[in-house]
Amino acid sequence: MLESWRRSSSAGVDPDRPVAPVQLLDDELEAYRDQHPLAGAMPVLRNLLVSDAADNGFVVAVFDTLGRALWVEGNRRLRSRAAEMHFVEGANWSEEFAGTNAPGLVLATKQSAQVFASEHFSRSVQPWSCTAAPIVDPESEELLGVLDVSGGGDIATPRVLTLVRTAAAAAESELRLQQIDGIRRKRRLEVLPGGRLDVLGAAQARLNWAGRQLRLSVRHAELLLLLALHPEGMTADQLAVGLHERDRPPVTIRAEITRLRRIVTEPAILSRPYRLAEPLDTDVAELRRLLARGAHRQALALYTGSVLPRSDAPAIVALRHEIRRRLRNALLTHATVDVLLSYAQSPDGLNDTVVWQACLDRLRYGSPRRTQVRTHLDRLRESSR
Repeated sequence: MLESWRRSSSAGVDPDRPVAPVQLLDDELEAYRDQHPLAGAMPVLRNLLVSDAADNGFVVAVFDTLGRALWVEGNRRLRSRAAEMHFVEGANWSEEFAGTNAPGLVLATKQSAQVFASEHFSRSVQPWSCTAAPIVDPESEELLGVLDVSGGGDIATPRVLTLVRTAAAAAESELRLQQIDGIRRKRRLEVLPGGRLDVLGAAQARLNWAGRQLRLSVRHAELLLLLALHPEGMTADQLAVGLHERDRPPVTIRAEITRLRRIVTEPAILSRPYRLAEPLDTDVAELRRLLARGAHRQALALYTGSVLPRSDAPAIVALRHEIRRRLRNALLTHATVDVLLSYAQSPDGLNDTVVWQACLDRLRYGSPRRTQVRTHLDRLRESSR
């Protein structure tokens, strides 16, 4: 700890006026972390740590190798307190800027670290304690970033150190699995021409296959989407239940598949059960992947409207509601205020009181947008009376 204090002093950090400058903002922050290798580990870290942070009173943060906070999540009250000392997304918490702290120590030593209260170099940080561990690339073994948990004095304990190290190890395992999966997917793509079905927002679905584009009727799009999302295959009975509100005999589905085969020759549709001969990606599947990575801005840009908006097939209606709910919940829980504001102004969010209240809560006091958001929120509440 003494060496860390010496490094902090040599860097010119003022213990009474720490800087921790915010170096990444808004679009730049979103774009940078969307492409960062640790984005793929965030679902695991949220499941292991963030989901408990709100109830147990701590903040979870993930930093890059320069010391910049890419994600700061967890207990909302503590996050507001942390923001007062610039412990926010985009701020640099390396020793060079913020003095002795657990993430900065990990970056300096490449070892796990705990800093208890007054061990912090900067006095404004001394009410806090923190525990951090490195996350390394499982293939190259190079440092990818730092996982940190911050809160009260009970955070700098052996039990929490074990927890953070375990979560970091789980993140590395997840990244390794993704690397293996990426290699397998690349090999498949080298062999298969592949294609994609786009069903979000447009009046007509579009099938792109081997450089050719085909517009599909609602029924053909429904069938192809269900088969794309169920690569293991579906029986005629399963398709009948998914596509029709009332019982239809399997012969009806067989006739519809026959008509679809005349229109869509690739990918081929096999039988018993009905399935696609080759993988077919969809914009629905891509949206799920983006949300799983925490790429909220890209996910919202992709979501140009609901799934097959003209369809009333039970399975499609259920999928439509699931995608809307998943997008809304992800943005409410994790998105930056700019992304959430964009969603609030979309058809799905325009009349959503909860979304507009969340925007108001996240906007900083003094922001000129607070007046606009508050006015819209008041209108929504007035109209609901």
